[in-house]
Amino acid sequence: MRMEEYVAASGDTYKSIARAARVGIRELVDANPQRPADEPLRAGELLYVPAGPAHRRMYIVQPGDSLTGIAEWLGCADRRLRELNPQLPAGADPAPGTRIALPTPAGRIVMPSSIYGPDRVAADLKRLVSAFPFIKTATIGSSVMGKPILAAGIGDGPFRWHLNASLHANEWITSLIAMRFLEDYGRACRRKTQIGGFDAAELYRRTTLWVVPMVNPDGVELVQEGLRPDHPLAARIGRWNRGSASFRNWKANARGVDLNDQFPAGWEEERRRRGVPGPAPRDYSGDAPLSEPEAAALAAFTEAQSFDAVIALHTQGEEIYWNYGGLEPPESKIWAHRLGLASGYRPIALTGSDAGYKDWFIAKYRRPGFTVEAGCGRNPLPLSAFEDVYDDCLRLLTEALDLSPG
Repeated sequence: MRMEEYVAASGDTYKSIARAARVGIRELVDANPQRPADEPLRAGELLYVPAGPAHRRMYIVQPGDSLTGIAEWLGCADRRLRELNPQLPAGADPAPGTRIALPTPAGRIVMPSSIYGPDRVAADLKRLVSAFPFIKTATIGSSVMGKPILAAGIGDGPFRWHLNASLHANEWITSLIAMRFLEDYGRACRRKTQIGGFDAAELYRRTTLWVVPMVNPDGVELVQEGLRPDHPLAARIGRWNRGSASFRNWKANARGVDLNDQFPAGWEEERRRRGVPGPAPRDYSGDAPLSEPEAAALAAFTEAQSFDAVIALHTQGEEIYWNYGGLEPPESKIWAHRLGLASGYRPIALTGSDAGYKDWFIAKYRRPGFTVEAGCGRNPLPLSAFEDVYDDCLRLLTEALDLSPG
């Protein structure tokens, strides 16, 4: 394929360049193996852009097809197909065997990025709602620094699932996983196709899924962007991080509290076990259960929604924790086994751990709760691992939705 040279300008991204060049983002990435795909572009970089001939997507009309039916399959309006095919007879369906041009699918909304923080989550949620109006959104609370904690709901069924991500700041790739799943599920529902081997419309009918894609926006911002000198808590955070400019190992919120040690289920025991006396990058349980606004918001949202089952998405280890002190219902072990078969992850009966979100959910409601440790390696997982990790999680999450009775 012929290549053209392009000099990146300020603000350029792979997505913006690919869109302007009318090529796929993957094609653009593959055409530039000389640079890391997850590294932001710098103004002045020379890129190679595929410039081969464009091939329009075509379709041969089948017996029984109608223009409306084809449009519904594509998730577009009838008039869009008529605009692309002015040769079609007005007011009539095309005859079987007719070749018609189809619209080029819109590019992905949720794109992997090394800076996928609270602003990107908010912007992508708006775009998801625009593309899939049946997705609902809500703000369930605010972080220490006043950032909104956002939620998105999809489905209309009686069984209520919940998924949360980025309780731990350096596990922010879980937010990408959660947001990509929302996009893929929404698109499958709109097109009336399958997702993860299951009929999306059927999952939508049986379940309601609420996703909180980034519980800890302040912490994620620290991990991704570092500590700004003008941060209101700069002096304290810098001290808690032992003066290091790197926040790769930071799991806590902006007050140095580990949000997954914040829930009222063996909190005192977990604090004693951790032995961390004050604010730190990880493992400090706080002054009291639910002392942090992020944990309190998630607990209040859970109580208000009365979820039937929950998944807290973490990294890493490729494991599924499904129990808590014998308080879990009998189906938890069976469900964990099915989730493990779907994803390749190992179901683990965990001991010696308390105060996590799933621990509290199981203890309070006696309903199935799971912590999923996605991927394998060292946190934060590299973006190069995203597609493989996402594929495992897609299969796990769709299997979870199919577990729902009804």
